[in-house]
Amino acid sequence: MILKGKVWKFGDNISTDHIAPGRLFHLRTNLPELAKHVLEDADPEFASKVGKGDIIAGGRNFGLGSSREHAPRIIKIAGVACVLAKSFARIFYRNAINIGLPVLEVDTDKFDEGDQLEINLEAGTIKDITNGVELQAAPMPKFMLQLLEDGGIEEHIKKNGTFKLE
Repeated sequence: MILKGKVWKFGDNISTDHIAPGRLFHLRTNLPELAKHVLEDADPEFASKVGKGDIIAGGRNFGLGSSREHAPRIIKIAGVACVLAKSFARIFYRNAINIGLPVLEVDTDKFDEGDQLEINLEAGTIKDITNGVELQAAPMPKFMLQLLEDGGIEEHIKKNGTFKLE
């Protein structure tokens, strides 16, 4: 799986409250509407500027806080193709994979906002087309790639009739 997109930079400790503001809890049953507010507490203009296929580059502990599954869902609904970070909160990482949003740990200091990246999920390579930097992340295991290709665990089960990974 090859992804290409523009980088949006965020710092350390971006919480699920930054991603899906708690004051908008009433929108959790209307995820497309909630996605219009994705990350607005970290960058008020992000939701209106992010494009399909763009990439979030976070710092350490991206997605900390509650286990809100709708946090990675609204990132995906907003059109983000992948989230890169120095590290992820474990529950966010699992939720992202489960809903079909690729996440990779890498030194995001090497990218600037607006840079164009090419990410090979299978190989774990990230090429910054803008500045020529190439980084290596841990390649995604085959079963995770299969879940991502299917669109997440729910779509995988619909497709296969069970949770079946090769």
